[in-house]
Amino acid sequence: MKLSEIDATLREIRVSPVKTLGQNFLHDRNLARWIVAKAELTPEDYIIEIGPGLGALTEFALDSGARVLAIEKDRRLAEFLRKRFTSERLEILHADALYYDLRRLFAQPRVKVIGNLPYYISSQLLLKFTKYPSPISLWLFMLQKEMARRISALPGTSDYGALTLIIQLRYRVEYLRTVPSSVFLPRPDVDSAFVRIIPREPDELPENDPETFFRLVRRGFSQRRKQLRNLLREEIPDWAGTAVAVGFDARARAEELTLQQWIALSRRAPSGAPAAEVSTAAERFSVVDDQDQVLGDAPRDEVHGNNSRHRAVHILIFNATGELFLQKRSRWKDRHPLLWDSSAAGHVNAGEDYDSAANRELEEELGIRAELSRVAKLPASEKTGQEFIWLYRAQHEGPFQLAASEIELGEFFPPDVVSEWIKARPADFAPGFVECWKVVEAAI
Repeated sequence: MKLSEIDATLREIRVSPVKTLGQNFLHDRNLARWIVAKAELTPEDYIIEIGPGLGALTEFALDSGARVLAIEKDRRLAEFLRKRFTSERLEILHADALYYDLRRLFAQPRVKVIGNLPYYISSQLLLKFTKYPSPISLWLFMLQKEMARRISALPGTSDYGALTLIIQLRYRVEYLRTVPSSVFLPRPDVDSAFVRIIPREPDELPENDPETFFRLVRRGFSQRRKQLRNLLREEIPDWAGTAVAVGFDARARAEELTLQQWIALSRRAPSGAPAAEVSTAAERFSVVDDQDQVLGDAPRDEVHGNNSRHRAVHILIFNATGELFLQKRSRWKDRHPLLWDSSAAGHVNAGEDYDSAANRELEEELGIRAELSRVAKLPASEKTGQEFIWLYRAQHEGPFQLAASEIELGEFFPPDVVSEWIKARPADFAPGFVECWKVVEAAI
């Protein structure tokens, strides 16, 4: 829309822009077109647009053939958008984006997020929509210029800080361009800027414990003028030796360390080293025939190497609202690393029965005890990795003590999201879980 059209439309729908809500409407069509072009949208994309306003970006997003979910907090603007756009590929959601359930996005094959984030809640929205793990492949945000510079900053600059590192640990951030305040109605007090955010590859950075990393970063930047050795003395007792090993001046301040050096520092703090893979060389499994009768036993590597039939258990944990807890397998697993799997799962050891194995796996992986009930027995096949699987279910609300050597992270998901997610992104899941979920779906 042109400037005159925006002014007339706002009067017609009786909207007076509220500065505290960040209601500044873009009237530069060339800029809107450029913004959407930078997202490289295709008909296969599912777009989340935060704060569409009068639809400046929505129009061009729809032109790409993509499906768009526009989340608008102002009811009057949401109603205007419904009248302006009649495309079946557009859904208008009258809601606060801060409360949108991001888990729903896992059910979409490819997700991108665009938006002009209101200044007053930009950091909250940024952290929410970049929460790890994420199904989103690209974020294109217009932010207050100061915020954009902070999350894209380089070491040694005044903008470089804790937020920089918190975002850049998981994502690459590119500062695209400054946007003058003159392209908005009403005109804000400061300039804006566009940033593009994309996820890092899983092996792009050294292994690290994010909780330790974030703890050190926040403490290190708590008093920027102080030397790090005075702030992190309790975390890193051998400061001089660590500085030499990591490659920074022992008198350095927080903004002088690169992302890689902060990671190296966190690995030297208590609980900072990544969990090592648990040795499985001594494990022995029962080898069984096609009727699940024991023929003997053999070491784990031999069973897997020979593709012999053996036994396993899978446990599905549901909470009181019926949501399913899924675990994301550790990157150190020898099979299916970083794929989503049952709440807990594992092999039945030689001389062990299914029920005992299920209770043991529950304690080892999740740190809990629960009343287990059998659901079904799955036959050994290529899809299960030649495992006979007894599937169990239980109810538990958490919290769980996740075994770091086994599990990267875990989260509860609504069952319908799980079903749609498997259809949209089957490669995200361990094959054994997919077979187990087919049994559960059939019974729903």
